[in-house]
Amino acid sequence: MKKAILATKVGMTQIFDKTGLLIPVTVLEAGPCSVLQVKTEENDGYEAVVVGYADIREKLVTKPKKGTFDKAQVSYKRYIREFRFENTADYSVKDEIKADIFAEGDKIDVTAISKGKGYQGAIRRYGQHRGPMTHGSKFHRHQGSNGSSATPSHVRKGKGMPGHMGSVRTTIQNLEIVRVDAENNLILVKGSVPGARKSLITLKEAVKGQK
Repeated sequence: MKKAILATKVGMTQIFDKTGLLIPVTVLEAGPCSVLQVKTEENDGYEAVVVGYADIREKLVTKPKKGTFDKAQVSYKRYIREFRFENTADYSVKDEIKADIFAEGDKIDVTAISKGKGYQGAIRRYGQHRGPMTHGSKFHRHQGSNGSSATPSHVRKGKGMPGHMGSVRTTIQNLEIVRVDAENNLILVKGSVPGARKSLITLKEAVKGQK
């Protein structure tokens, strides 16, 4: 991996390309991310770049993290993440990774925490079929058969049942960057992106898109 950046989800809109085709896009406020540390094979056993994103007040920073920012001489950040870059030698402490690291047409993998849906039934959670909706039926939307009675005499592991839905780490691969506004730190990604508005989004160059 050679390119990655942290971003905040702004929302969705639509734009028109040069041919007049309407494209739904997700607007992401990407960076700037400050480099806090460059890890090397000699010192740390692997190569990586540690970055911070989103300024916060000093009051909200814990003492261990405050030492990291003070050592790097970088303003205090809300998020700290580590990227396993192949070209770590190109980075140094206090450098900034901005939206222009990506270009129009690049393929990316987007990772975020999906929206929480709360406690949901098996129909919404797993797309199971409902029962008859006629008046005499007493089976409408609740869980159906859970397994055999005599053998194996228990519910098999992995059975789709009601429970908590959403609020999990989700990655969507091979999304396309439609437009990059480096001046305003904005990246427009074609289609939808997981997560709620103002949530943290991680953009990395596509793993499968390179092949």
